Amino acid sequence: MKRSTLLTLGAIGAVLALFYFLTAARATEECTMCMEFQGRTNCATASGPTRDEAREGAQTTACGPLVQGMNETIACGNTPPKTLQCRTR
Repeated sequence: MKRSTLLTLGAIGAVLALFYFLTAARATEECTMCMEFQGRTNCATASGPTRDEAREGAQTTACGPLVQGMNETIACGNTPPKTLQCRTR
């Protein structure tokens, strides 16, 4: 295998490791949330360094497919979740 190929693979591996460290390694809380909005339901799971950040990420992700436009995004974000389960990872 060429030296340039090995260096390229090493650089890609380093970038992936850095990406993992900056995102998933700090995430100690995980929340799964189901949102019901305008008669439709969607569930999502998100993780974060705090329970509030994990909850917010799950709610944003769950509302995404249910809304169209900023007004509905805000309305869905202000709707209480249908189900919410959080745990420490």
